[in-house]
Amino acid sequence: MILYNITVNIDQDVEKEWVQWMKATHIPKVMETGLFNEFKFYKLLHEMEGGGVNYSVQYFAESMDHVLDYQNNHDMKIHEVFNKKYNNKYALFRSVLEQV
Repeated sequence: MILYNITVNIDQDVEKEWVQWMKATHIPKVMETGLFNEFKFYKLLHEMEGGGVNYSVQYFAESMDHVLDYQNNHDMKIHEVFNKKYNNKYALFRSVLEQV
């Protein structure tokens, strides 16, 4: 099992709207690719210096090939919409983990 994790720091002034958009639009779009079996969406409970609120979106894939397929063929297009909607309102980083 491979975990594709995206940690997002979102500005507080758009947080509630962003969470709803993630649940209703963004996450379903990622799942529609068929490359992930399930997802989890978490809010981090600690505060960061500089403001913003942190969230983790975790997508679970059967193999690294599925994650690479997503990154190579879907991520750019899906993230373009994300960036257009919330430009300058977020920072994010991605990580890939393997279950041991």
